Amino acid sequence: MRAPAAATLLALVSAALGVPAADVARAATAPAVATVVPGSVVRWPGVELASCEMKGRRWQPLADACWYPIDLELQGSVELVRRSSAGVASRTVAIGPYPYPTQELTVEEKYVAPPKEELARIERERQRVGALFALETPRRFSLPLGAPLDPLPAGGRFGARRVFNAQPRSPHSGADFRASPGTVVRAVADGRVALAEEHYFAGRAVYLDHGDGLLSMSFHLSEILVRTGDEVRRGQEIGRVGATGRVTGPHLHFGLRWHGARVDRALLIGEVSPVEVR
Repeated sequence: MRAPAAATLLALVSAALGVPAADVARAATAPAVATVVPGSVVRWPGVELASCEMKGRRWQPLADACWYPIDLELQGSVELVRRSSAGVASRTVAIGPYPYPTQELTVEEKYVAPPKEELARIERERQRVGALFALETPRRFSLPLGAPLDPLPAGGRFGARRVFNAQPRSPHSGADFRASPGTVVRAVADGRVALAEEHYFAGRAVYLDHGDGLLSMSFHLSEILVRTGDEVRRGQEIGRVGATGRVTGPHLHFGLRWHGARVDRALLIGEVSPVEVR
């Protein structure tokens, strides 16, 4: 049997996807863009944008652009899709090598090999937090975000490969900021408190849902100043810096997940510019 002609194949793909053949052809010949760093964010500007898509998730554009979060451990390449009045377009982004250093830390042994009686608790907390990463509520933020501390100290160590007591663990998905115990921690945008409770590893923790799949996390607090379900405003006090959970000293662990991806907070707070494609 002969292979279908190119025009016939294009028509079949167009029918299967439910989009015009011209859009399929455009997407099929879309150029790759520059290599991006794991944990980064890609911005693709446009006009009359309808939606943005990546890895089976779809969301609305923000400020005349599609924004695509690249997870900290994503490898290989990923396709970015943008829908607008002009049709469907796509770009293929190559993910570069893991660029972050290794950090060796010493903590209490119970935070490396938890006792058996704590395992059920740890699993319950893992499941509760995991469910938050799928939230897609209406957007309640604009970029850049505010800072969780005022002033925001330098540093952070986002992405560092963690080794606790000589045992490799997951990479660091947030930024650690040294601050005196009791220092006020603030909401970086309007939102709703998705979870506020004490966890085995994170200590006293606050998870804020800012809509559009954006979740901010503040860990190791000495005090939580909000409750699950509360509505918060940008700049509102949500907790105080402490040393609860798995820590080596007082500090704030601040992290962001956007559409499920772990990204460097510096890109959304405005300290670093996102990668831009055309």
